[in-house]
Amino acid sequence: MNNIVTKLNTIYPNLKFTSSNSYYWSPETKEIFYKKGLYDDIHQWSVLHEAGHALLNHTNYDLDFQLLAIEIEAWEKAKEIANNIGLSISNDHIQDCLDTYRDWLHRRSICPKCSNKSFQQRNRNYYRCFNCHTRWRVSSSRFCRTYRMADKTILSNQLLI
Repeated sequence: MNNIVTKLNTIYPNLKFTSSNSYYWSPETKEIFYKKGLYDDIHQWSVLHEAGHALLNHTNYDLDFQLLAIEIEAWEKAKEIANNIGLSISNDHIQDCLDTYRDWLHRRSICPKCSNKSFQQRNRNYYRCFNCHTRWRVSSSRFCRTYRMADKTILSNQLLI
């Protein structure tokens, strides 16, 4: 893995890499975290993907679909970087990774009352069903189990919406 990090540091000297237990880009500290000592394709692709986030200066997202959009952008940038250093990233791998976000987005958008797929509200933690008008709250974390909890206060005020 250090080989890919060394290559990327040479091409992009402004990027900061830090070994960690997982792969991620921190917009707060402007660091790319990666697992040290791993050398297979998937680990290289993960570093390239996080470098894509860094080079695109991705920060936070407001709505769930925006997260999917920045993930797609980061993978496109990762493919560009890979091409520049003589590597290629499996499109199947990219789609598998994006599927995890698509599945997450789908689970959050299902109405807990009528099971209709619905839209997120402007507040990133709330959805509203356009079929039965139920509103529900979801966790802000993308790493935990998807919970869809109808808020009693919201349910009692639904007629006002």
